[in-house]
Amino acid sequence: MKLTVVESDRPLQAVQPLKQAIDTHRLGLTLRTVYEGSVDTQPITDTQVELLLRLRQKERELRRAG
Repeated sequence: MKLTVVESDRPLQAVQPLKQAIDTHRLGLTLRTVYEGSVDTQPITDTQVELLLRLRQKERELRRAG
């Protein structure tokens, strides 16, 4: 990425952090909508299947040991 210099007549101002409350319920609904509309419709890969099977095997081993 190439950086460019932009000249301005305005003085520099300090950036103030935004202090806003986050509506976690609304955020969750929005994320779920995006997920269901894109990621959820895609098939899982063989690598993901293998990871899930290894996780299940590890869980079984831990239950037997505990």
